[in-house]
Amino acid sequence: MQSYIRDKMLSLLILLSIILLSGCSSWKTPESAIDSRPLIFPDYAEVSIPKNIAPLNFIVEGADRIQASFSHEGVELIRVKGNDGIVQIPLNKWRELLGQAAGGNIDVQVSVWSKEYPRGVAMLPFPIYVADDDIDEWLAYRLIEPGYRSWRQVGLYQRSLTSFEEMPIVTNAQSNETCLNCHHFPAYSSKSMMFHARGSEGGTILYHNGKLSKIKFNEIGPKKNTTYPAWHPEGRYIAFSSNTTRQSFYLHGKKPIEVYDYASDLLLYDTEEGRVLTDPRFMTDEVLESFPSWSPDGRNLYYVAADARKLPDEVEDMHYHILSVPFDKTKGSFGEQIDTVFKAEEGSASHPRVSADGRYLLYTWAEYGTFPVWHPEADLRMIDLQAMQPVDISLWNDPDETDSYHSWSSDGRWAVWGSRRQDGRYTHLYIAHFDAEGAPHKPFLLPQEDPRYNSWRLKSYNVPEFIDGKVELPDEAAELFNPQK
Repeated sequence: MQSYIRDKMLSLLILLSIILLSGCSSWKTPESAIDSRPLIFPDYAEVSIPKNIAPLNFIVEGADRIQASFSHEGVELIRVKGNDGIVQIPLNKWRELLGQAAGGNIDVQVSVWSKEYPRGVAMLPFPIYVADDDIDEWLAYRLIEPGYRSWRQVGLYQRSLTSFEEMPIVTNAQSNETCLNCHHFPAYSSKSMMFHARGSEGGTILYHNGKLSKIKFNEIGPKKNTTYPAWHPEGRYIAFSSNTTRQSFYLHGKKPIEVYDYASDLLLYDTEEGRVLTDPRFMTDEVLESFPSWSPDGRNLYYVAADARKLPDEVEDMHYHILSVPFDKTKGSFGEQIDTVFKAEEGSASHPRVSADGRYLLYTWAEYGTFPVWHPEADLRMIDLQAMQPVDISLWNDPDETDSYHSWSSDGRWAVWGSRRQDGRYTHLYIAHFDAEGAPHKPFLLPQEDPRYNSWRLKSYNVPEFIDGKVELPDEAAELFNPQK
């Protein structure tokens, strides 16, 4: 019996050795080398990444076979081989690598076999910098077809940034194709959220303190609709802009559509008392206010404003400033003094967002108007609120395509935004490091398990927001905006 067991164990060891040797032998040595880096998609060379981000899988177009090794301080820690030029890094090994490389570099060396290099070619390695900063685990966004009037399939989704897990928060699959938009969370909380559901049976869906409700703002208070929200960090108040929007279409040029406001005001909703509060300064026809956004401490409300113009004839003369007004949370009222943070002498601002430490204000700049999504010249810009000076973040922008709709991480070390730089039509999400010294780093495309998915998914990512966990709405949420049968 002992002899039998010994022989079996010996056979297993031999078999295991054969498997291991065959695995090693499949790692090939390329015949030649070239003095250039591989052209990978997405471009992850020299990016700065969080130490808890999902694997940066990539592809080399035209490669039949690919090998990639990942090293830290001269020690090779991961080997990956693949077909069709695709590199997919095992999640567990990647996490171990990030743990060792945090605060340092990962060096990636790629070899490919292709029609041009049938015997293989080794390329110059490229670095990936691993910041000693985590990123919020979850990201919420809307997925929408990039049409002008269609929202046949619209959903609010959430994605784990530490893996590739994605799941819907709520979709319009059972709501007669209702448009869902303008989601927001107080202080990155996944336990409270709001969004609008448009249509006859729609309204603003509010999930707060474990309760789910639908509010029809056009039936209460000043009887105005609500558009862009900003939930106060402490959860009681929500600031809204009320926008009367129009759109124009162009027959020529890169910009197919222009969206503009005929009128817009600021409103404040008290979630405890269920009432709308107004300030006469923000309810006039002479000035258009939009895009409210709170400071992290909730003591100031930032927003953009422009003098009313004759529209659409004078749409190119619409230049929005960034303003700030103090807020008394105990009274639910705004202070007297209104400060100008950015004066739109050239161009126009939208979507002001302040970093977690209250120091940096990130906004979108365009030549004119307040809806920059279809402006190819739209870029992200930043102001140091302490020094009241601009911060150079040109590294984050594409010179030819739109960059807009951005958010800060909860620690202010990371920013995410939507960009059309990949193909000019679909909006994809880019993430960038903003380090403790106030320096921006090269952005990277949201990682996908299969890198080709970035091209295959015919949806635009819209309004990304970092959140502190997974959102779990009650099952009856969808029923709140279902039309009556």
